[in-house]
Amino acid sequence: MTSIDAARGMYFEDFAIGQELRTPERTITSTDIVNFACLSGDFNEIHANHEYCKRTPFGEPIAHGPLVYSIMGGLQYASGINDGTLLALLQIDAWRMLAPVRHGDTLHMRSTVVGKKETSRPDRGVVTFARRCLKQDGSVVQEMRATLMYRRRPPA
Repeated sequence: MTSIDAARGMYFEDFAIGQELRTPERTITSTDIVNFACLSGDFNEIHANHEYCKRTPFGEPIAHGPLVYSIMGGLQYASGINDGTLLALLQIDAWRMLAPVRHGDTLHMRSTVVGKKETSRPDRGVVTFARRCLKQDGSVVQEMRATLMYRRRPPA
C-alpha cells in the first residue's frame, strides 16, 4: 500500500526569493469587529461606539489592528500555503497600520518571499515574507515582515 501525503502546504524548498503569494479574499463585517472586541476585551469607542465615531475622521467604527492581523493569518491558512508544513511563527517586524478597515471592506494578503535560510536541523527551514494586507481598492492597510519556520520536503 502506498502512502499519500495529503498536505496542500508548501515546503521550505518550494519558496523562492522574490516569489509573491496571494491569498483568497474576505469581507470584514460589523460582527467581526464586535466579536473581536468581546474576545479581546478592547471596547475602545473607536471600535464600538457608532455615535462617538461619527465625530472622528472615520465616521463609523473601525476594525482593531490586531483583528486585521489575525484575519491575515486566517487568509494565509485559507490559501493552503501552510497546510501541514508550517511549524512556527518566529517573528513579526515592522508591523504598520496604514489605513482603517471598516465594515464592508474586502481584504486579501500578498506575501513576497524576501529571505530563506536552512536551520541546523535538516527537517526544517526559515522563510521571511514581506506581507501586505490590501483592501478592494488596492490600498495597503497593514504591512509587516513575518518570519516562519516550515518543514523541509521529506526524502523520497
